[in-house]
Amino acid sequence: MLELEFTTIEAWDEALWARMKPIYHEAFPSGAKSQAILRSMLDRGIGYLHIGVHHGEVVAMAVTGLEGKDAYRILIIDYLAVEQKLRGSGIGAWMLRQLRAWALREHGIKGMLIEAESGTTEPHQLRIQFWQRNGFILTSYVHQYRMVPEPYQAMMLPLDGSTHVPDDGKALFRYINAFHKVAYRKS
Repeated sequence: MLELEFTTIEAWDEALWARMKPIYHEAFPSGAKSQAILRSMLDRGIGYLHIGVHHGEVVAMAVTGLEGKDAYRILIIDYLAVEQKLRGSGIGAWMLRQLRAWALREHGIKGMLIEAESGTTEPHQLRIQFWQRNGFILTSYVHQYRMVPEPYQAMMLPLDGSTHVPDDGKALFRYINAFHKVAYRKS
């Protein structure tokens, strides 16, 4: 695997965003949060940008946020992407390890949570398999948003023995929906 450097960004940096943006738009061509929303998340201290850099070039990125109180705090991975030509090289798993270490050290999280498209297509199944290979547990509940055509399922990686992953996952969408509500809120 490539030699990479991990950085977390807590304040908006236009030049850095310009380097991340191609990977973000390549991985999420539709339905992704706008630059204005992402910037607002950082400006309000409710979101973080993370990058993986190889020889000065951004090759991976993530958008995260925290939800829950103290003993129940979890890291929500809103977006995670690796430059298309480098997918399958282990960089995504490396980013997850970096996110986990950062969130444990800085925020004492109890788990990591994502929502994955709940589809039967090969790309959907490959994404779910990626998360499962990295320890995430797929829950059975299928959530349908009103404004988004595709359904989603929650996947969680518990980080201690006391963190429970609900069997159906419906409860996990309370965390996800609370995060989205704050993220889309105007200042």
